[in-house]
Amino acid sequence: MKAIAVYCGANPGVSPFYADAARAMGRALVEHNIGLVYGGGNVGLMGTIADEVLRLGGEATGVIPRQLVERELAHPGLTRLFVVKDMHERKAMMAELSDGFIAMPGGMGTLEELFEMLTWLQLGIHSKPVGVLNAGGFYDQLVGFMGHLLQEGFVRPQHAQLMQVEADPDALIKRLIGA
Repeated sequence: MKAIAVYCGANPGVSPFYADAARAMGRALVEHNIGLVYGGGNVGLMGTIADEVLRLGGEATGVIPRQLVERELAHPGLTRLFVVKDMHERKAMMAELSDGFIAMPGGMGTLEELFEMLTWLQLGIHSKPVGVLNAGGFYDQLVGFMGHLLQEGFVRPQHAQLMQVEADPDALIKRLIGA
């Protein structure tokens, strides 16, 4: 695995625990010699994970829509930064550059990106692993809701298993790379 797209918040969240989890994910990526592909911002958890990857000598590739360059403050020190037309182009490029996907704590954009990659995997558009870092139980209710979708017949059992969930960054990466 050469690179993993990490979806996470442009905000830091209310607890410093989330920034700690972002730094831990950055360390785990570098330790496994896996590059970071992310939204290109210099704020929130996005900036935290990129800073940690870069601090440790890893590669960080950002993909940011032109309209967000100012709002999310495009990270100036990345290995590579692609400025694209819009969110659709951003997501497509991130998917193309990545060998897998991880959702960390974040907001609506993070959830949208997670579910798009899960849907694409379900439909066979890609065959890359999709994981969720359940830092501090952040995604407990989402995991429960996925069980509800399965129980109510809206998700098939084989598709419910597509979202791989771990609380520890290293364990999640090992699971995604099949180690």
